[in-house]
Amino acid sequence: MESLESVAAEALGCTRCPLYKAATQTVFGEGPADALVVFVGEQPGDQEDQQGRPFVGPAGRIFDQALAEAGIPRDRAYITNAVKHFKFAPRGKRRLHKRPNTFEIDRCKWWLDRELALIRPRLTVALGATAARALSGRPLAIGKTRGRLFDLAPELPGLVTVHPSSLLRVPDPGARRLAYAAFLKDLAVVADALTLSR
Repeated sequence: MESLESVAAEALGCTRCPLYKAATQTVFGEGPADALVVFVGEQPGDQEDQQGRPFVGPAGRIFDQALAEAGIPRDRAYITNAVKHFKFAPRGKRRLHKRPNTFEIDRCKWWLDRELALIRPRLTVALGATAARALSGRPLAIGKTRGRLFDLAPELPGLVTVHPSSLLRVPDPGARRLAYAAFLKDLAVVADALTLSR
């Protein structure tokens, strides 16, 4: 019988798109099989690629802080990415993030669909445009859809918000605080919905 562990083991050898060639490893999702909520990001970053775990870099630290403030225990959520291999451009010794294209997102949806089918969460949260595209099968404007509950796809209730990495790119401290507060407000909607659905 298929389980998250068996699918994760299968994903280690994934060659469904060319991204596996340059990445260190497949970064599969993590969390309990009975999670009430699944958070879907874009793709692993440099640190995630090296450690083999999702959301462990700088964006992951902001995400952890926001989850805690919203009252969502990370160990009760399942956290994954739309694309399981790190896509990057080398710049000297650094590897700079590159956004996955539609082909890569669609090829990796095979894994995301299997994760969601096994977990059957009450709510699925798209963190950013790539995750929203992967979950809904079409481009979604974050500004028009964020922070409200709706069906991302048939029988897939969810919510769209920004990716926590976007908060790192806000240069002005005041604007960064406002952006973080807006992200926290979105997570509060998630927390309330999970409380009401228990």
